[in-house]
Amino acid sequence: MSRQARAIELDVRVDSELWNDAKETEAVVRRAIARTAATLSLEKAEIAVVLTDDSTVRALNRRWRGLDRATNVLSFPVNHAAGEPPLLGDIVLAYQTIAREARAQGKPFAHHLAHLAVHGYLHLVGYDHEDDKDAEQMEAAERKVLRLLAVPDPYRRIQRSKRSPKRRRSGK
Repeated sequence: MSRQARAIELDVRVDSELWNDAKETEAVVRRAIARTAATLSLEKAEIAVVLTDDSTVRALNRRWRGLDRATNVLSFPVNHAAGEPPLLGDIVLAYQTIAREARAQGKPFAHHLAHLAVHGYLHLVGYDHEDDKDAEQMEAAERKVLRLLAVPDPYRRIQRSKRSPKRRRSGK
């Protein structure tokens, strides 16, 4: 890893026994975060990652976003003081949702986890997907990092469906 990647101070907390292979999971998360930081040339930063369950993420999503449902990843950026190594914020990952999505999409759990760690990190540094242009920029950044991690493009199927021919209208 580059010097930038080593400058990331990452605290990974396992907050649910569902993450039964915590060492392997932590390695995937650490590698994804380090590669993202190196790709973005971020010199120093502090990040916390919480590995938890759907009920915890649902409560956080309800409280902070007004959405009463679990989701795969939440990011909570933090403003930092000038001159200090940036405390970028927290990334919270929900085991059941990630596992369910990986199964449904036919991909290895570790690949989906790496993608969501990268996705969460990008949110911490200001990326979003509120409109098509922003989503395209964020997806391009994700693809770049994931390629370096040897993780297949998670948006490949989505792109194909966008290019599929228009369906014929039925009826009148």
